[in-house]
Amino acid sequence: MRAPGRSVLRVIAAYAVVCSIAVVIVGVVCLRGEALHARARDWLPRVAHGAGGAGGNVLAHLLLGLLAILVAARLVGWAFARLRQPPVMGEVVAGILLGPSVLGALWPTGEAVIFPPVLGPYLAAIAQIGIVLYMFLVGLHLNPALFRGRTRAAVAVSHASIAVPFVLGTSLALVTYPQFSSSEVSFTSFALFSGVALSITAFPVLARILSDRRLHTSQLGAIALACAAADDVTAWCLLALVVGIAHAAVQRAVLTIVLALVYVAVMLLVGRPLVRRLVARFEHAPRMSSAGMSAIYIALLGSALATELIGIHALFGAFLVGAIVPPASRLARALCSRLEDLVTALLLPAFFAIAGLNTQIGLVDGASAWWTIALIIAAAFAGKFGGAFTAARLTGLGSAEAGALGIMMNTRGLMELIVLNIGLELGILSPVLYSMFVVMALATTLMTGPLLDALAPRITWSDGSMRERERVDAGRSALDPAALLDERAVAEHAGHHARADEDAHLELAGHEGGVGDRHAGVGDQR
Repeated sequence: MRAPGRSVLRVIAAYAVVCSIAVVIVGVVCLRGEALHARARDWLPRVAHGAGGAGGNVLAHLLLGLLAILVAARLVGWAFARLRQPPVMGEVVAGILLGPSVLGALWPTGEAVIFPPVLGPYLAAIAQIGIVLYMFLVGLHLNPALFRGRTRAAVAVSHASIAVPFVLGTSLALVTYPQFSSSEVSFTSFALFSGVALSITAFPVLARILSDRRLHTSQLGAIALACAAADDVTAWCLLALVVGIAHAAVQRAVLTIVLALVYVAVMLLVGRPLVRRLVARFEHAPRMSSAGMSAIYIALLGSALATELIGIHALFGAFLVGAIVPPASRLARALCSRLEDLVTALLLPAFFAIAGLNTQIGLVDGASAWWTIALIIAAAFAGKFGGAFTAARLTGLGSAEAGALGIMMNTRGLMELIVLNIGLELGILSPVLYSMFVVMALATTLMTGPLLDALAPRITWSDGSMRERERVDAGRSALDPAALLDERAVAEHAGHHARADEDAHLELAGHEGGVGDRHAGVGDQR
């Protein structure tokens, strides 16, 4: 009994030391950085095409723009899937291809016809609604069963893979702030945001990479998903803190943080019991009542509004509501089945288009700027890999398995784009730095699959225990809600466990084999 006790104490001690060192370094960087001078701002806080511009039939332009977005997203996503890359990253690239970096550079007239400036506010509104609903779905898919028996490893690896890149990101701000930011932006806000931007792991995209390789049911795959889930929750808490600081002065930021903590406590202590009662009421009803669905939608919008007014962004409130809905419930399956097609097929591509319109690779001019991108990519990859690898070794994993975790934690994808767009909206990131971070997100995510394949022969993915595989398979609700292009193969591999009387109206035809499959066998863990 003593050996495990010593192991736990060693991990706790290492965790405390790492956190303390990180806090000290970030504090020193912020104090020193406040003395730096940046140029005057020459960009608007919100860059996505403004409200002026082309007249004519706005609805026709909007429909044409959405048509172009959906066709491009589908085609490029399909091409990426053929290359064994997450289709969602293909959709991101499709957005960039439709923006000023490619279409605008090669055919300016065509871009002006398809995406006139008048469309900016409309596309931005569609994209924001899509991201709010997407974060709600991410909350619904966050299954506590992933953490069963893996809490120590998940927390240690995820927090180490956040702390190290966070420190590197804030330190990197000493270089990027004078060159690419503005004197109107607080260095502390800029540095903290840079740290968060390098700390993100895209839990949904990682799940897609693992499921495509049939690794999501392996022991190491489940540990990676648990680490990524813990990483996402922690990173969003950090982002809420940074947004609160950026929105207000330091004194006001303290109030924002306190209100955010109070709101989270209210959601857990009051909101979750109410949702449980709602779930129990509709669990055995003959058919799903629209009243239950409406109640959740009202809670979703109300929570998003509350966190937006608090100052920590509407996305956080949407995520909280999704997280308190029991994942195995009939209500959760019905919500997923009714929202996922709308969100993933229509609304998210609009967000990718906005991200693409905001990405201007042409602004990255000169060898110095490209060296800066290389430095950002190196810091992002080394921070994630080094932190995850070290923590994984301390928790007892072998070198190859720890290396695989370090690689998998570098999956950023869609979550990174969401964070970067928040920074752009707040005016913390300039258009050129935004474009640099987008390149970093694409590079680190696209290298995950090939590096994992190269390391795969040396990795022990599972201990071979059927009980372990069944336990992990029961918690496979983590499959990517952002990349649901065609998962029939995964459905056939995993089997169909949903109850027959729910199949008719709860399954997502052709999308991950149905939400009921992902939740079946998982008890009410929330």
